[in-house]
Amino acid sequence: MANTYLKKVDVIFGEYTNTRYAILEKTLKLTPDQIIDEVLNSGLKGRGGAGFPTGMKWKFAKGQETDQKYVVCNADEGEPGTFKDREILTRVPRKVLAGMAICGKAIGANKGFIYLRGEYNFLESSIQNEIDIFHEHIKQLNFDFKIEIKLGSGAYICGEETSLFESMEGKRGEPRNKPPYPTVAGYNGKPTVINNVETFATVQVICKIGSEEFKKLGTQDSRGSKLFSISGDSPKSDIYELELGMLLNDFVTEYGDGDTKAVQVGGASGYCVPRKKFNDTIIGFEGIPTGGSMMIFNSSRSMYNVLHDYLEFFTEESCGQCTPCRVGCQQLLKGIESVKKGERPPSYLEELKKLSNTMKIAAKCGLGQSVANPFNSIVDNFKEEIIY
Repeated sequence: MANTYLKKVDVIFGEYTNTRYAILEKTLKLTPDQIIDEVLNSGLKGRGGAGFPTGMKWKFAKGQETDQKYVVCNADEGEPGTFKDREILTRVPRKVLAGMAICGKAIGANKGFIYLRGEYNFLESSIQNEIDIFHEHIKQLNFDFKIEIKLGSGAYICGEETSLFESMEGKRGEPRNKPPYPTVAGYNGKPTVINNVETFATVQVICKIGSEEFKKLGTQDSRGSKLFSISGDSPKSDIYELELGMLLNDFVTEYGDGDTKAVQVGGASGYCVPRKKFNDTIIGFEGIPTGGSMMIFNSSRSMYNVLHDYLEFFTEESCGQCTPCRVGCQQLLKGIESVKKGERPPSYLEELKKLSNTMKIAAKCGLGQSVANPFNSIVDNFKEEIIY
């Protein structure tokens, strides 16, 4: 059951010790199996939006017999409306580095990479300074784990894990076929664990407070807390840490401007929830999961314009490798334009929905597959704003 009231917490940015990397030192004394069991028991799911169980991913990678494994932190925060990873890397980068090292110990890897979004290049020097401090601490702990920064070039598609690996290897950022999955063949074809910034920071928190304490936050299906990037028509636009499992209505009551008609949950690739569904929508894995973006729209906003902007974004950022996404994004954009101009009847929107649903099945990666989320939810709930 969802939390009745929205609950603010301070886990990610809260300080649990004044000694740098003390938690890491304690955790490295555990065996790999003990670390993985603790992460599994916590119920932590990836904080990038997809929600795959973190401990399960680590367990798969640990089971691979190979001469080299990697840990990769996905800091390519390119989803529109999301800016919480930037804050983590600015305020508590050591928690991310510690989480990566803990993962390295768990799966048997001695090399880690932070794939940093190209637009975040201004953070590179400060993160590198923290990495240098981290390496000094690791040396004192007699643990061999090195971290390096790889800078992206601003491609949204490289937020997809296999496209990210291609970019890291100096190739064009395009998704690979799956399987094999990254835990079998990731960076340079070696077993790789890739998690996002917030996931690694949360692992460090779990290793401090313990999995049982962590499970007191959130719900049975959505353990823990989450950072939310709140933007749009809100008097409180900022980053907030909230327990998972809240009702969207409670969220809107706290952060809306009193005239909220829709919330785009999960960025451009997420779902647009109308006012009539606020009380029935849970923010969590039992409802609508999100990587953190919460864009609030009031009655002054045209949802046609919102959808048009999303489709322009997807059309621009599609890598073009697969036909469903490359052609589909263009046709959806042209389609709503033709309906708006009266060149096509309102019934044409149903044909466009069939196309978006085909993309969800046939597109090669999450970019094309997710276009149906905003398209269908806006067409279904705000059709009149597209037709008139």
